[in-house]
Amino acid sequence: MPVAMVVGALFHDTIDGLDVLSPWLIAAMLFVTFTRVKASELKIERLHYGQLAVQFIGSLLVYLLLRFCGVNEIICQGALICVLVPTAMASVVVGGMLGANVTTMTTFTLLSNMLMALVAPVVFSFVGTHTELPFLTSFWLVFRRLLLLVVLPFLLSQLLGRWAPRAFEYVRSHQSWSFYLWIVSLTILMASTTTFILAQPSENVNLEIWLAVAAIVLCVSQFAVGRALGRRCGDVAAGGQSVGQKNTLLAILLAQSYLHPLSSVAPAAYIVCQNIINSWQLSRNSKKRDK
Repeated sequence: MPVAMVVGALFHDTIDGLDVLSPWLIAAMLFVTFTRVKASELKIERLHYGQLAVQFIGSLLVYLLLRFCGVNEIICQGALICVLVPTAMASVVVGGMLGANVTTMTTFTLLSNMLMALVAPVVFSFVGTHTELPFLTSFWLVFRRLLLLVVLPFLLSQLLGRWAPRAFEYVRSHQSWSFYLWIVSLTILMASTTTFILAQPSENVNLEIWLAVAAIVLCVSQFAVGRALGRRCGDVAAGGQSVGQKNTLLAILLAQSYLHPLSSVAPAAYIVCQNIINSWQLSRNSKKRDK
């Protein structure tokens, strides 16, 4: 993961043009991961209620608290989107590698993303710069991306298991594919992020720094809160990944579409922070397995 981030940042001019592949890579990665899940096993658990509370109630509390303290509105919006944005689809991949219950994480990933499609238009009607957009337009902008990235891979994986069991078992037995797809996607995402940040005018540097600081604090905090919730419910890895690892692709899109465009620096910084944490977790977990 660190190598992927460094390569993406250093060669951003060359790699940035491949950003159109990112949604397809993530969808393919999830398709592989979802072959480990049966639709009949999906059920809402006690852990999920706490995770949803962090995402939706927590995001509003963070925004209101920062506003009450007189923090710049752009930083408030950046903090809001870092908490409000749903769980990353890749969290299921990383969580599975850390030993989390994949079914538990998949259930929450679907819940988190689907409810986001309903909640986000309501939130952005009160916060942001494009509040004049109709509700249905807002709803469709969010939902169409979720349809491709989450719903379609899940449905295809279930259909493959039903109608082509041999092919299904072949994909199911090659879960490592999902990790390498994620590495390629991460490289492209880092290239796009680097290009975006370098394109910002120099007078915004101080604001960008504070946005990055806010993102790092929220990233570490959400991983910690998620792990605490998971510990109480018997699945630390699932709790930490589901709350801490965010769909930053969607976060940047929403920030640039509905909030002040500069607020998207926060989820861009969140990308780096969450992947450093993931790299450390995977490395530590690998050493434990070796022992």
